Amino acid sequence: MTKDEALFEFLLRTGDNGLVLAQRLGEWCGHAHQLESDIALTNVALDNIGQARMALTEAGKVEGKGRSEDDLAFHRTEMEFRNNLLLEQENGDFAQTITRQFLFDVFQFELLSGLKSSSNEFLQSFAIKSLKEVTYHRSLSSDWMVRLGDGTELSHDKMQNALNLLWQYTGELFEKTEADDILIADGVIPDLEKLKESWDDIVGQVIKEATLEIPDTKGFMATGSRRGEHTEFLGYILAEMQYLPRTMPEAKW
Repeated sequence: MTKDEALFEFLLRTGDNGLVLAQRLGEWCGHAHQLESDIALTNVALDNIGQARMALTEAGKVEGKGRSEDDLAFHRTEMEFRNNLLLEQENGDFAQTITRQFLFDVFQFELLSGLKSSSNEFLQSFAIKSLKEVTYHRSLSSDWMVRLGDGTELSHDKMQNALNLLWQYTGELFEKTEADDILIADGVIPDLEKLKESWDDIVGQVIKEATLEIPDTKGFMATGSRRGEHTEFLGYILAEMQYLPRTMPEAKW
């Protein structure tokens, strides 16, 4: 694998993460339990769309096959997507959505912090811009984790159930491939193993403050997205998201 191929894989993963998470959060528009949360989740979705557009546009340039951000977003199959499994999971209730957001926000914040010193100029600028947004995302989801986890008996139980359900998808965030090894060696991306140490520390602190417990998965962690293997949920997301551009491929937005 060449360095450009490795960079393409990483950019694709980054763009797909933002795109899929934005689609999930967009499902809350007009349905959240209060107006403030409705607007907040919609804004987070828009931030993720913006990050996805930047990453996928750069991925198309690095690939060198003339594919645009729209080509990559709307004209790839499920097995060509590289988003983490965590992000395609159903919204469920508000507790599940917030828990999913929190687990990813902490990872994203740590990753972008490391990318600020990347040897790649695009990733540097991407990190600096995106970190401003993700800092807010992390603050929002962390606050809700504590408010609900250390709230009523019902809210506590819902948060713990969400954590129990989603924890199995967190190990994949730090899974390394050949592409990652190449980029880490060249100083393009930070070492994922070191990121996990920071992630464990921050997530553990918030979970403790929220009076929740880290689930015992007995060593099992779901995996597969790096190879294009996904849960059944991604297919439904893409069917809705890609319907119009696949039906009318010549349409101009």
